[in-house]
Amino acid sequence: MRTVLCYGDSNTWGYDPATRTRYPPHVRWTGVLASRLGAQYRVVEEGLNGRTTRWDDPIEPGRNGLTSLRPCIDSHQPLDVIIVMLGTNDLKRRFDLSASDIAQSAAALAELAWRFTHAPDGSHAEVLLVAPPAISTLTEFDQMFDGAREKSQWFSHYYRLAASWHHLPFFDAGSVIVSSEKDGIHFDAEEHRKLGEALADEVCRLVD
Repeated sequence: MRTVLCYGDSNTWGYDPATRTRYPPHVRWTGVLASRLGAQYRVVEEGLNGRTTRWDDPIEPGRNGLTSLRPCIDSHQPLDVIIVMLGTNDLKRRFDLSASDIAQSAAALAELAWRFTHAPDGSHAEVLLVAPPAISTLTEFDQMFDGAREKSQWFSHYYRLAASWHHLPFFDAGSVIVSSEKDGIHFDAEEHRKLGEALADEVCRLVD
């Protein structure tokens, strides 16, 4: 059995922008991924609301993705694939980061994940860096994410570039999904389905 670790934020956790609760397991992209991959795979969900790539949040403590990465990986070893999709929370105005800064932080985190892991045969696990889709129309998040929409439109470009610097496989989530118009940040159920199916194809390409 192969193991896939999904390391992300509220969109990996499965935040529903309509109800502000959590989607059921089968609706979340991680659940779709597991269903699509089948019984020969175990999909581990490691999504945390508010998680950043590597920054300590002064308002929401415990969200630093770098701090929790190693313990998370060690608790689930051995691993065949790690999917890293982070960066949306780095767009918050309090961090004052550019799209390039965020992409480089995400890629550096993914490269560390590769260094920390080992597959069942002793080799490194495959680590897939995923660029989150651009932010859409913001609602009550306007103040927190002021200026983020414009920055996020550069995610695909800079994540692809940063992934190449670290020799990491890359996937642009914005090529298959869009963020919800309900809050501008999270994914509607249909977008979870599309993303889970697309990432299942990417995982199969990486391990086959």
